[in-house]
Amino acid sequence: MDNAQDQSNVTVAIDIGTTKICAVAARRDPHGRVEVLGFGKVNSEGVLRGVVSNIEKTVRAIQEAVTLAEKAAGMKFEVVHVGIAGQHIRSLQHRGILTRDNNHTEISQGDIDRLISDMYKLVLPPGDKILHVIPQEYTVDNEQGIADPIGMSGVRLEANFHIITGQISASSNIYRCVDRTGLKVASMTLEPIASAAAVLNPEEKEAGVVLVDIGGGTTDITIFKDGIIRHTAVIPFGGNVITNDIKEGCTVMANQAEKLKIKFGSAMADEVYENRIITIPGLRGRDPREILERNLAMIIQARVEEVLDYVLSEVKRSGYERKLIAGIVFTGGGALLNHIDKLAEYHTGMSARIGVPVEHLAHGYLEQLGSPIYATAIGLLLRAFENPAKVLPKEAKAAPTTEEEPEEDERSGKWYEQLFKKTKEWFEAEPDSEF
Repeated sequence: MDNAQDQSNVTVAIDIGTTKICAVAARRDPHGRVEVLGFGKVNSEGVLRGVVSNIEKTVRAIQEAVTLAEKAAGMKFEVVHVGIAGQHIRSLQHRGILTRDNNHTEISQGDIDRLISDMYKLVLPPGDKILHVIPQEYTVDNEQGIADPIGMSGVRLEANFHIITGQISASSNIYRCVDRTGLKVASMTLEPIASAAAVLNPEEKEAGVVLVDIGGGTTDITIFKDGIIRHTAVIPFGGNVITNDIKEGCTVMANQAEKLKIKFGSAMADEVYENRIITIPGLRGRDPREILERNLAMIIQARVEEVLDYVLSEVKRSGYERKLIAGIVFTGGGALLNHIDKLAEYHTGMSARIGVPVEHLAHGYLEQLGSPIYATAIGLLLRAFENPAKVLPKEAKAAPTTEEEPEEDERSGKWYEQLFKKTKEWFEAEPDSEF
């Protein structure tokens, strides 16, 4: 496995989450499925609500996860694909127009690329940057609703775009952390888009579906219709808030609350036996505590219903209410709560299922990788397979990870100054030479 040919075919994805950081190395098998060669998962301490809050702790966790994956794969990694999430993520709709020189030539990919690159010139609030520009539908010379205009003839090419933005500082910190481990970032993908690639099938995206990715710190919502992303949103709380509710409601320690949630947690109180009791060891020789399993479920249900209310309000905002035939798909660690799909059906009136990334995994995969927890990591790999040549712009790679950047700016500034000075001198000297 350590020869150069094998290594060149290997893709590495890192999911930097609030509760865990995992690195997965894989390649495509002859059938196009993901063949996992090695993976490492460690607890995350330096990430808060999807955003890096402590560089040192995050670097250490990334290093540990990558080392585990390298050991399992039997090779060293150089380039990785990462995800970005957090409550700073925003989305907006924008329309672009391109007037072509010649209506006799066919519309090419180059025309579409020009239209997309124009979107990157949009003026954004200070500190924000565009992460993704997703075409919705095209119009060619007033002919509307075109999914793919390549090959058509026309002068005026228009398109609606779904634009996803995020804070420059959030992405810069991810670059900085990865760079500190000696790795290079090849691409950065919004995590809910990656999760969607792993757990949704084309029929669901066509029919209309809401992907709800419940992570530790945030809940990401992505709405698809007619095979296209129509709406994205991030709710600034996830599984950690449920743990905190259990801690307060049952007056237990945080680690006990997490264990209660994982082992006995249910999103529906009606599905739990009324008189079943959970016993928790007491602190330092104190008497054990007894908690009714039904009370635990009621605490969890209240918070999950709040998440579902947010989901419903985002569906209304998107304008696709009552148009999403495929209903809701849950993924992420929060999807492991018992009966969450059943509660969603009762609460929203939409059908629901749990999304697991097994469909894309090659035969013989490790059982634990078939969990909703790994949807984002598997999705990042799938996105990387689709865009193997994708390399980040130079500015992005040079995000404030080193102290050399200001010097570069100074040099380029001096270069412009010299050019301007010489041009000015030339123009001033020109009239004198004629007389």
